[in-house]
Amino acid sequence: MNLSMNTIRRHWLAAVLPLGLALVSCGDDEPEPTPVVPDQGRVMMVHAAANANVGLKFLVDDAEKAQLTYGQNSAYQNVQTGSRVFKVNVAASGSNTATVTSTIEKDKSYSLYAYAPGTGSIVNGLLVNDDLTAPAANMAKIRVVHLAQSAPSPVKLTQVNAVGSTDLITNIAFGTASSYLSINAGTYNLAIAAGNPSITVLTVGDGTGSGTGSKNYVAGKIYTVLVRGISNVDVNLQPKAVIIENN
Repeated sequence: MNLSMNTIRRHWLAAVLPLGLALVSCGDDEPEPTPVVPDQGRVMMVHAAANANVGLKFLVDDAEKAQLTYGQNSAYQNVQTGSRVFKVNVAASGSNTATVTSTIEKDKSYSLYAYAPGTGSIVNGLLVNDDLTAPAANMAKIRVVHLAQSAPSPVKLTQVNAVGSTDLITNIAFGTASSYLSINAGTYNLAIAAGNPSITVLTVGDGTGSGTGSKNYVAGKIYTVLVRGISNVDVNLQPKAVIIENN
């Protein structure tokens, strides 16, 4: 039987093509499995220990997360959920000054403050929850963290008016953080006060620690007024009220 070359070629392709497709299919690599990301929270580190006016390292389970000088704070750092060991070490020597063990929850935010609990050189760590739930429309949120060794305790956050003042947050003891308060967005002249009637202890002002001016609190933003410092010949270590933006 005579077969034309075209007929032979068609029969050959019909036999070989399925084999080729099978080989290609078998040669495909399996897709890489999606890596499992452990559940995480976030922690901001803050150096508020005026009595330890040296560089400090902040570690989580012995992994360094930030190195700060007095008055600095880090951005939020991802931290795996569960029981974590937070350490504050002297940057130059590596010696441990504070250890805090706490549980980190998924998608929650926290701030870890290094501060001086007394007049000596001891440093403590204070871990607080940061409620970063967005404020209502046209509102901002604000709180106070009181870590100034030489300031009265408790203190309050007040709005200074043309005549007198209006208490906004009260009864903030040394070594503690208040809850967040929702305020109307706008410009405020805030102060840290004590006593009854309220007497201004520190002026928040523009939030830089200068103690002057006023500040516009923006809708949707979340603020911490940090009261830090110690009575000292160094003007940079004197008690001040500064603002940290949490979002």
